[in-house]
Amino acid sequence: MLFDFARLSTRERHKILISTVVPRPIAWVVTEDERSELNLAPFSFFNVFAEDPPLICLGIGIGERGLNDSKDTGVNIRRTGEFAVNLVSAEVAEAMVVTGINFHPEVNELKEAGLTTLPSSRIRPPRIAESPVALECERYDIVEMPSGCLIVIGKVLAVHVRDDAVLDAASCYIDTPKLNLIGRMHGRGWYTRMSDWFQLVPADPCAPQEERSNGQK
Repeated sequence: MLFDFARLSTRERHKILISTVVPRPIAWVVTEDERSELNLAPFSFFNVFAEDPPLICLGIGIGERGLNDSKDTGVNIRRTGEFAVNLVSAEVAEAMVVTGINFHPEVNELKEAGLTTLPSSRIRPPRIAESPVALECERYDIVEMPSGCLIVIGKVLAVHVRDDAVLDAASCYIDTPKLNLIGRMHGRGWYTRMSDWFQLVPADPCAPQEERSNGQK
């Protein structure tokens, strides 16, 4: 079945994309406004895109208070240039959902979700203490779409990983399964746990044929 996006509405394109590009990691973003008030919101249009420089990309939809609002997260990143991206484990999934509610700007989402913070090392916004991974980011660029949506490109300045998930700090070996991260699926309220792992290692093209075929005849 061909879906020609030129013939589909924005809502229809959205449905196709979120139903097929799965699972998507969740960026739980802490920002700070000009009054030093904190804002916390989850985004699933998110991923890492480069290592040199280390860049992440975050898609922020149109805010409900107007076309140029782009939610409090986008406003704060524009003003301060700093934000903390926290990753979401299964243990804090319910708290993440609470912070996705469209609260008024004066509401503290961290307090509503029963979360605590820890200081960041390179940026002003703190990180979420309950999150197993936090990326301290500074604004690298912002691309504004004609619709008013924002594509925020952030440069990663530092990463915090929960101590018990670090196998070898000197070699940067992380016990990824121990992070127990979740991903966003399609539709309303669907997520997935990263619990079904399998490994496929590509063959060495310089190895003998019998090794490249993994012993299969």
